[in-house]
Amino acid sequence: MTGQRFAFCGAELAAVYVVADQGRELHLAELTGNRRVLYGLPAILAVAGHSPAANAFRSGRPLWLTPRELATFIEEDPHHFPTRVPGRNGGPDPPATISLGALPLGHGEQELGCLVVAGKVGDGFSADDRSLLELYADQVAAGLESVAARFAGRKSPQAHLGQSLVPHQGGAFILELATGRMEAHAHVLELLGLPPEQFDGQVETLLACAVPDDMPALMAIVEPDRLTADGQQLAFRIRRPNGELRWLGLRCRVEVDPDGTPQRVLGVVADATYLRPSADEVSLVQRLSATLAGAATIREVSRLAVAALREPLGAARVAVGELEPDRLIITALDPPEPDAWPEVWRSEWRSEWPDASLSDLPTLQSALRGGHMSLWPPDADLEPGLLGVGPGGLAVLPLPAEGRMVGVCLVGWEAEHRFGPEERSLLTAAAGLVGQALVRAHALDAGHELATMLQRSLLPRKLPELPGGVAVARYLPATAGLEVGGDWYDVIPLGEGHVAFVIGDVQGHSAGAATIMGQMRTAVRAYAVEGHPPDVVVARANRLLVGMETDLFATCGYVDLDMEEGIARVVRAGHLPPVLRRPDGATGEVAVEGGPPLGVLPDAEFPMTEVGLTPGSLLVLLTDGLVESARLPLDEGMRRVCEVLAAADPGDAGAAADELVLAVGRRDDDVALLILRYDGTRSRPMRSHWTVWRLPNAVLHARRYTARTLRSWGVEEELDTALLVVSELVTNAVAHTQGEVGMDLTLSADRLRIAVNDASPRSPVRPVSVSWESTGGRGLLIVEAVTTAWGSVPLSGGKQVWAELPCRRARG
Repeated sequence: MTGQRFAFCGAELAAVYVVADQGRELHLAELTGNRRVLYGLPAILAVAGHSPAANAFRSGRPLWLTPRELATFIEEDPHHFPTRVPGRNGGPDPPATISLGALPLGHGEQELGCLVVAGKVGDGFSADDRSLLELYADQVAAGLESVAARFAGRKSPQAHLGQSLVPHQGGAFILELATGRMEAHAHVLELLGLPPEQFDGQVETLLACAVPDDMPALMAIVEPDRLTADGQQLAFRIRRPNGELRWLGLRCRVEVDPDGTPQRVLGVVADATYLRPSADEVSLVQRLSATLAGAATIREVSRLAVAALREPLGAARVAVGELEPDRLIITALDPPEPDAWPEVWRSEWRSEWPDASLSDLPTLQSALRGGHMSLWPPDADLEPGLLGVGPGGLAVLPLPAEGRMVGVCLVGWEAEHRFGPEERSLLTAAAGLVGQALVRAHALDAGHELATMLQRSLLPRKLPELPGGVAVARYLPATAGLEVGGDWYDVIPLGEGHVAFVIGDVQGHSAGAATIMGQMRTAVRAYAVEGHPPDVVVARANRLLVGMETDLFATCGYVDLDMEEGIARVVRAGHLPPVLRRPDGATGEVAVEGGPPLGVLPDAEFPMTEVGLTPGSLLVLLTDGLVESARLPLDEGMRRVCEVLAAADPGDAGAAADELVLAVGRRDDDVALLILRYDGTRSRPMRSHWTVWRLPNAVLHARRYTARTLRSWGVEEELDTALLVVSELVTNAVAHTQGEVGMDLTLSADRLRIAVNDASPRSPVRPVSVSWESTGGRGLLIVEAVTTAWGSVPLSGGKQVWAELPCRRARG
């Protein structure tokens, strides 16, 4: 306890009671001021007892007693309250001059205790004094909360205070909003280091005493459109004339007229030395500064910052990211597992770390525009992309440097986390250090960052949803060296339930390799969407690269998968073979006949290999950075991949991908990984093939085969139309081409597809008009009239003409 001088808004004595004995008692932790006003306050009060402090604590509302009410209270229960009011020379003074207030400290689950104030105020504390004393109690609660947070788990707070709970240096002010004039207590001016003769009654004069970083937050509190009657609080720093940096606490409340219009602001400013960083906090900032001083790359700065902050803060998640015009690019995070982060992040986890659209994170955008730290309590109303980072509490730290925001740091807690006031200083200092380190790393790493940005922009931002399967991808840049590689991957939905899976690697590590990679990915996608078979797609991409003015070559793996049938046609151009994990766990490389790398021989051939997949299989395409390095032979790397894949959960393709890339460790080369989990479709199509005999009645045999097949499938209503289409397509193939002719019938859930293959590469031409005298040319017009779609696609050495008409299977 202490007997220091205390005077505030008529109160001359203050006593702080803190909760003890598991909430059953209030213990007197500090008594300060003029003890001649009241003495004999009990050291221990029962929370269930009848005393001003206990009554206020239980109700959660301030209790104000005029001198007459205080005298009545003493008479009713002298055992729980002092019976003497000392007067001059120790003689009793009539209690007619003593008023008392009991103000609960904390609220809700954070009930801390009670503040008792008393003073010689004959008519009781005025309304303004009561409001200001309630704000003063908030200041006491903040200091007590800080002490409780620092000494959590110890026997009792008062045994470890090391500082006064009652701010002796504090004062009040009243701001008239209509005129902008402020009445400030002399103690307020003393705290700010402002001589009374220099105070002109303007609020701007007091605001100018704050350090520049805290000015925006202070201005926001006194802006008319931001004021609320609920009260606001803020901790801020000032620089006194002697250069001393001091923490002050501000609590204010707004008075409104009957219409709800703000009229006055009542505030309390008090010393907040409890916000001064502790020795541990100063040490943390010093260690972070020393650690970041030697970081030379963006990745290294981010990794060191995450490692330095997570454990000391007790956070569940920490992420550091850079800002692009419309995206947040994560450069390091902890924990590294995708399942630990929100779904909006996992959906775009295409590299070592994810990135996310800023349009999905409006709260983050707002914090970055303001440039100020945002602290969000548990269960705050945040968008899912941020709420999942810190459900128990979230700190959003913009990273400033050179007058702009260069990135952001997110610190999230899983369990409920109440932000202690001292955390703001620590987090603000850490954000400034990380921001400056990122700027330095940019200057040292500009070329690498440009190439990395180029490569990131050329990779698919999100993989498509697939009928009958799930595709996931991972891309990891090399950790050795600064140049970027040319690895790429793609997933291309095609017609008729087909999907193309592509992976490739351009020779070398440079911006040129990344540029060639982008051109090759675009070319392969364009050829695939045109409908060419896999060998033709790869052959045309090869000729394109040969024709470019470059000495670089590329390897490529291409898989065309029928998602309904599970039939994959695989082409390999100098690339590693796929790895297949079957549902029973058997895992191994797929034997695929290969061709040379792209860009070497202009007329190279690329044979296709057909592979059957059963539901539950995992098909893996990868680049050599995953399986080969200076310390790891290729055969050993492929064996390790097979072992990890065999032990993985086939139901979670994302987890399997993470296990594969986490097993790599330090990387000499880029890594691209594409995994398909094949589930199959619920309704498998019915297929049938017929080789058309070149006989005079070839069309008749094709019609009879079609009729038998469709009737066996339960197709009756569309049979006549289907036979008409077969007649026209087979007639054209037999009459206008040489060589073998084949017909394929495919019945899916909602359509019948008729396809006729021949050996001529020349596509049929639909006539613009047909005269009455013409003896031919009407076949394609008839097909167009009776079907929903038709077309022609090139096949190896020939073409396929196809037509579709709506059709449903008969239910048997």
